[in-house]
Amino acid sequence: MSRRTGKRKEAAAPARAGAAACAVTVCRGCCCGTSKIPGVDHAARLAALRRAMPAGAQVRVTGCLDSCEQADVIVVQPSAAGRAAGGRPVWLGLVDDEDAAGHVAAWIEAGGPGLADPPGVLDLYAFRPSRRVRAELPDG
Repeated sequence: MSRRTGKRKEAAAPARAGAAACAVTVCRGCCCGTSKIPGVDHAARLAALRRAMPAGAQVRVTGCLDSCEQADVIVVQPSAAGRAAGGRPVWLGLVDDEDAAGHVAAWIEAGGPGLADPPGVLDLYAFRPSRRVRAELPDG
């Protein structure tokens, strides 16, 4: 109840657990998304990732994440609910498969890090960057 108005506050509608605030950071620095990874239409892959994302999920493009040996790199960051449940950012490297966007989107739709297990195929891409690199990424 509000002291000022004497009225009860309405409870906010609960947000969908995962997609509401999951973020996908896509590296487009010195190696990722460039001709250094030949035979991949990087712009089309980024567009496909954006189209595949459920409502509420963000796709951000960033400069070099300093994990060039794993190019192309994507970082899936948990929602607030996912982080509260113990989820941490998941780094995916060598993501040059056409179907990867769909797998990432399905995982986010299910809740993302901390709330849902990733599709098994994403385990093939997962890697752990150095502590220094992780510290430089927001929520790293």
